[in-house]
Amino acid sequence: MDDALARILTASAHGRFPPPDGSTTVVRQPSSRDAGVLAFTAHSVVFTDEDPDWVRAVLAGTPGDELAATMNPHFLNALLARTGRHMNTVDLLTVAPALPGEPEIELREIEDPEHPRVARAMRYRDEVRVWSADGGVVILGRGVAGRWETAIEVAEEARGRRLGERLARAARQLVPDAVVWAQQSPGNARSVRTFQAAGYRPVGSEALFVMGRVVA
Repeated sequence: MDDALARILTASAHGRFPPPDGSTTVVRQPSSRDAGVLAFTAHSVVFTDEDPDWVRAVLAGTPGDELAATMNPHFLNALLARTGRHMNTVDLLTVAPALPGEPEIELREIEDPEHPRVARAMRYRDEVRVWSADGGVVILGRGVAGRWETAIEVAEEARGRRLGERLARAARQLVPDAVVWAQQSPGNARSVRTFQAAGYRPVGSEALFVMGRVVA
C-alpha cells in the first residue's frame, strides 16, 4: 500500500495543508479500490495508478480556471473513461478530532453482515461497524487510505430534534483513532450544517472513483 496519500490526509487533519501554489500532486492509489481527486485551497491531489504524465497533459488541456481544473468535468470524465470507473458526486470533505467519553445517545450495534446498511457500507469501507438509535444510524469504517470515516442516516419522522448532530458527535467518541472523516454533498445543506454543528470542519473537496461502471 502506497502511503503518500495517507500522509497528506493525516497532515491535513491537523491543519498542515499542501502549499497553495496552484499545483497538482499526483500520487499512487493507496489501494486497488480507492482512486480519485482531492482539492484543497489552490492545490490538488490526484490519486491514481495512471501515468502521471498523461494526467498532467489532460489537466493542461482542460478549459477554464486552472485552479479548478482537477474538479472540472472535462478532466474528471477523461480520467473516469481511462480508468473504467464511475463517481457519484463531488463531496465536501470534513474532519473532526476524536472525543473522550461515551455517546450521550443510546446506541445498539448491528452485527448482522447481511443488514442492508452494513452490506452497503462494506462496498466502500473496511472494518465496518454500524449502530442504530431510535430514528437513526451511525456508521464507522476505514475508507480512503485507511482513514476512519463516518456516515449517518436520520429517518424523516425523527428530523427536527438534532438527532443527526448527536449521531455525528457520537462517531467522534466511537472512532478508534485521533480523528474521524466525513463527506457531505455540498448541495445537501442540512447534512453540511449537521456535521459542522457536531464539530467537523471543512478540509477540501473530494471526487471518489468507484470500481466498475454504472449499471443502468
